[in-house]
Parts: sequence; structure tokens; C-alpha cells
Amino acid sequence: MVHLIMLSLIGLFATAHSGLASLRLKLEDKIGARLYRVIFALVSITLAIPLFIYYFNHRYDGIILWQLQNVWGIHEFVLFLSGFAFLFLYPATFNLLEIAAIAKPKVHLYEVGITRVCRHPQLVGMTLWCIAHTLWLGTSFALVTSIGLVSYHLFGVWHGDRRLLERYGDSFRELQQRTSIVPFLAIVQGRQQFVWQEFIRPAYLGVILTIVIFRWLHPVVIEASAKLPW
Repeated sequence: MVHLIMLSLIGLFATAHSGLASLRLKLEDKIGARLYRVIFALVSITLAIPLFIYYFNHRYDGIILWQLQNVWGIHEFVLFLSGFAFLFLYPATFNLLEIAAIAKPKVHLYEVGITRVCRHPQLVGMTLWCIAHTLWLGTSFALVTSIGLVSYHLFGVWHGDRRLLERYGDSFRELQQRTSIVPFLAIVQGRQQFVWQEFIRPAYLGVILTIVIFRWLHPVVIEASAKLPW
């Protein structure tokens, strides 16, 4: 039952998140870009919070598939992989003022920093995060959750590319030729360059600070979630 509930929560989030994304241009014309961004963020956060709380509270449910927590070095590896995942999950190439709706949000074709390495960094980040946590927990619940999250991000890759293709046409096709979904593939093939100077930005320092804060708050969040009967 917990597996089905978790997949339902992921499905609900996915439907609202991708649904609002597909309606972005129409809604922005009617209510404005800033109000759309606020609604999109509120809906996404509102649906994401119970999803994560349910994950925290049931992470050890289901069948125990493996137990590696006592293996030497596994804790450090999981911490490293989880932290590294955030560099992709929050690539800091987006305009933070637009995300907060302080500046007028716009649709962009990004090809800088981490998006040179991977055109869809959030897919890579979520996959790494899921691998790390599933490896550590070793339960069927964690595995099913990871499959659900990664599957949605794979759909998001197709959905996002389709929307950008409809909006930008040949410009996006050219971007596709210069970038890759698989990290570093386009760089290895000579279709893209790695520009390390693009990573020297205050926003990336913010990502590192976020990783530190999340690590510090991790036990606090788990303890607080456990107090909710979900």
C-alpha cells in the first residue's frame, strides 16, 4: 500500500507540475508572467512537501533488498553522491530573480555552465540522488520511489524539449546538436566545450551553502516529519 501511495503522490505532483508548465504561455498571456510563476511555485511546493514527508516517514518500509549501511566507506560515498547531485539539481544557470518572480520570468535556451555538461541537469541530479538514497536505504519502498521520480524526470526531458522545440524551432534543434542529455557526451564528441570559468559565479557558492544547510537540517527534518501521522 505504501508503494502505491508514494507513486500516487509522485503522479499528482507530476500532473500538476507538467500540466502548469505546458500551459505556461497561455496563462502568462492572461495573468502575467510574475503571477504565473508565483502560482506555479506555490502549487509545486504544496505538492512536494507531503511527498517528501511521506518518503521520510516510510523510507524503511517494504521489503529489505540489501543492507549496506555497515559497509566501510558507504556512508561517505552516499554523502558525496548526494551532495554532487545538488550541483545538477540546482545548476545555478537560471536567473534566480526570475525564479522568485522579482524579475519578469522568461523562457530561455540555456547553454552555459552545467548545461554545457548536460542539457537536462535536473534529470542527472535526481538520478544521482535516487541512487545514493536507494543504495543507503536498501528497501523496496526506496527503490519504487526512485523509479517513480526518475521516470517522471525522463518524461520531463521529453516534455521540456517538446515545448522548447515548439517555441524556438530551428534554434532549439541547433542547441540539441551542440548539447547532450548524457553528461559530458557532447564535450567528448567535440560538439561542445567545457568552460570552467562559467562555474565561478556567486550562485554556485549558494548551491554549496545549500548543500551544507540541507545536510545540517537533514536530521531535523526527519524528526519533524516523524511527528506527523502520514
